[in-house]
Amino acid sequence: MSVRPSSGDGFGAGGEAGGEAGGGRAGGPSRRRLLGWSIAGAAGLTALGAVDPALAAPAAGRRSGAVSRVRGARPAAPANAIALTIDDGPHPVWTPRILEVLRGNGVRATFFVIGVQAKAHPELVRRILAEGHTVGNHSLDHPTPFGAGSAATVAREISAAQAIITAAGGVAPRYFRSPGGDWSPTVLAAAAAQHLTPVGWSVDPRDWTRPGVASIVRTLTGARAGDILLCHDGGGDRSQTVEALRQVLPALRARGRGLAFTSL
Repeated sequence: MSVRPSSGDGFGAGGEAGGEAGGGRAGGPSRRRLLGWSIAGAAGLTALGAVDPALAAPAAGRRSGAVSRVRGARPAAPANAIALTIDDGPHPVWTPRILEVLRGNGVRATFFVIGVQAKAHPELVRRILAEGHTVGNHSLDHPTPFGAGSAATVAREISAAQAIITAAGGVAPRYFRSPGGDWSPTVLAAAAAQHLTPVGWSVDPRDWTRPGVASIVRTLTGARAGDILLCHDGGGDRSQTVEALRQVLPALRARGRGLAFTSL
């Protein structure tokens, strides 16, 4: 996730090809680090997932080296495949609601899970997998700028999350998404050393900013075959994301669009 600024994903700053500025496909700024994020902090979120004001402050990031198309992650995927990815959970309120929408539309997605959240809610990791979705690694506690960390720190963030997520669900993730889509050479090397495919995105509705359901729907419905879509189930109030997906998924699957959802 060529160097281009991009979207953050609910917790921190970074840069991935995500269309942060105004959503969609163009690059843009990302969010500032959520300081002191921990299991205790996760437990302290309100039932609606209240957002720390720091999340609203953008900062520049960078992108390079991560796959942002379906066939980059799954070479054998059909040409009309499209992938929905969900970041920053699992969250006790929003993850189940998104799972209900996915189940109702027969869509399988890929959830990029934060280690501390997986440790706090292992039952949700198991539910995600049991319902046929894929779980990816999204670092231990989402520090940003992730790419600025030392090699030891980055490796520890990835390996610790990998261990927690694997223990929670019984399945080792095969994909890694850097917090904020920040793909420095150090991050890419650490992911490769742990045999993880680095995954970015190509369509970003900036749902973490809560731009309104209509805005999220407009961006997501512009998706084309091969795109990887970015949405969130953690890091804040995701009611707009839930409602947008409720509208978008049947529209994208409608007869004549020629798109088939796949997990990675």
